[in-house]
Amino acid sequence: MKVILHDLDSGYDGLIASRCDRVIAADGKYAPCQGCFGCWTKHPAECFMKDALRQVCRVIGQADELVIVTKNLYGGYSAAVKNVLDRSIGTSTPFSTYRGKQMHHTLRYGKHGLWKVIVYGEITDTEKEAFRYLAERNAINDGFEKSQVLFIGDASELEGLL
Repeated sequence: MKVILHDLDSGYDGLIASRCDRVIAADGKYAPCQGCFGCWTKHPAECFMKDALRQVCRVIGQADELVIVTKNLYGGYSAAVKNVLDRSIGTSTPFSTYRGKQMHHTLRYGKHGLWKVIVYGEITDTEKEAFRYLAERNAINDGFEKSQVLFIGDASELEGLL
């Protein structure tokens, strides 16, 4: 299953929906993570908050390919996208294991294929380097076999990249 997580306005809805199985719109119409860890322990992979992101752990956890479209924010995800990623911590468990000679949380849904990030907006070379590293580490933590980061000047250049 291909999932696209994006912070674009509704003008891109048609383009995005036609390129994936599930869409997660980082539109800010949800609460930020409260850090309660209930999605880890009390009710696995389900947030206690009854909003659009209640099942986000399950959607991202079952993705073979996750495509994140985000505006650059100093070499990191936009605040709206970061908020969604924070709410998806339940894709793993509180238990730890070694993967690639490093300690990581045990995956609740197993391995995945591609963690792809498409970054739009102005970005410096230092920010590009930071973004590549961030995406690589996020992919490892969430059990994705590979990561890819693409940089575009404007979201209007998305057409062939999704």
